[in-house]
Amino acid sequence: MRDKILSFLFILGVSSILGLFLFWGPGGILAPGPNSEDVTVIIEKGSNLNATAATLAESGVVVQPWRFIISVLLSGNKGTLKAGEYLIPAYARPLDIVHILASGKVVVHQVTIPEGLTVSQVIDIIKNVSNLSGEVIRIPEEGALLPETYSYVRGDSREKLVNQMRRAMKQTLEEIWSSRRDTVLIKTPEELLTLASIVEKETSVASERPRVAAVFLNRLKKGMKLQSDPTVIYGITQGEKPLGHLLTFNDLKHVSDYNTYVIPALPPKPIACPGRQALEAVINPAATDEYYFVANGTGGHAFSRTYAEHEQNVKEWRKIQKNSTIFEAKNN
Repeated sequence: MRDKILSFLFILGVSSILGLFLFWGPGGILAPGPNSEDVTVIIEKGSNLNATAATLAESGVVVQPWRFIISVLLSGNKGTLKAGEYLIPAYARPLDIVHILASGKVVVHQVTIPEGLTVSQVIDIIKNVSNLSGEVIRIPEEGALLPETYSYVRGDSREKLVNQMRRAMKQTLEEIWSSRRDTVLIKTPEELLTLASIVEKETSVASERPRVAAVFLNRLKKGMKLQSDPTVIYGITQGEKPLGHLLTFNDLKHVSDYNTYVIPALPPKPIACPGRQALEAVINPAATDEYYFVANGTGGHAFSRTYAEHEQNVKEWRKIQKNSTIFEAKNN
C-alpha cells in the first residue's frame, strides 16, 4: 500500500512538473512569448497546422512548433485557424496566438488617392501597391474613381479595389446630385462630374473651390468660354503623362474637344477625378459675380469681376513670376 502511494505521488509530482513546464515553462502555452516587439506574420493559404506552427516559429513568435500545435489541440481550435496577415503583439502567449489566428482579424492596410489625379495616375498608384494581387482588367472612364482613403487586406485584388473606388464615386455623385437646387446650367450628373474635375484641377485650396466653381458657372451663364488651362493640358496629354513644359500660346490654340479656350462649353467628359468637396462646390457655389481669377503667388488666386481688374491681377502675377525667376537665377 505504501509503495502504491509513493508511486502515485511520484507520478503526480512528475505530471505536475511536466504540466508546469508545458503550460508556464519557457515557451509554454500560457507563458509570455519570446518576441519583444510586435511582429507581422503571414500565414499562406492552404497551410496546414504543421506549416502554420513552423511559420510562427520561423517568425520568432513561438519557441517551438510542437508547443503551438499542443495549444491548438488543447484549445479545441484545430481546423479553425485562418490564413492571412496577422499582427502578433509582443510577448503574446501561444494560446493568445491561437485565438488571433482563429479570429481571422487580419492586418488592414490603407491607400490614399489624392484629389485631382487622372484615372491613369490612380491606376499607376494601384499597380505599385505591392501587397495587392492581379491586374486591373477594366480601366474606368476618366473621372470615375473617388479620391479617398481605402482599406484593404493583403492579397486583395487590384480589380476589387478599383471597383470599390468606382462604386464610391457613383454613390457620392448620386448623393450630391440629389441635393441640387438649380439645374439650369448643370443639367446632368455627368456635367457635374466634368465641371467638378475642372474646379479640382484649378485649385488645391479647399476654401477656394466654391468661388472657382462660381466663376465657371457665371461664365457658362453668360455664354463665355471657360478658358481653363488644365483642360488644354488634358486635350494634349489625355491625362496619361505630364505636359512637360509650361503652357504656350500655341498650346492654347490646340484643337481638341477639351480645350475650353476653343470650345464654347464644357468638355465632353471629366479631365480628372474630383473629390467630394469639388463636387459639392459645383452644386453649392459661392454667391459672387466674379468672372476671372489668376494665381496670386501664395498658392491661391486673385479673383475679379471685370476684365480690367483681371488684367491688373495678371500684371501682379507676372511681376511675382519675374521676381521669382530673378531670385532663382541669383541663387543658382
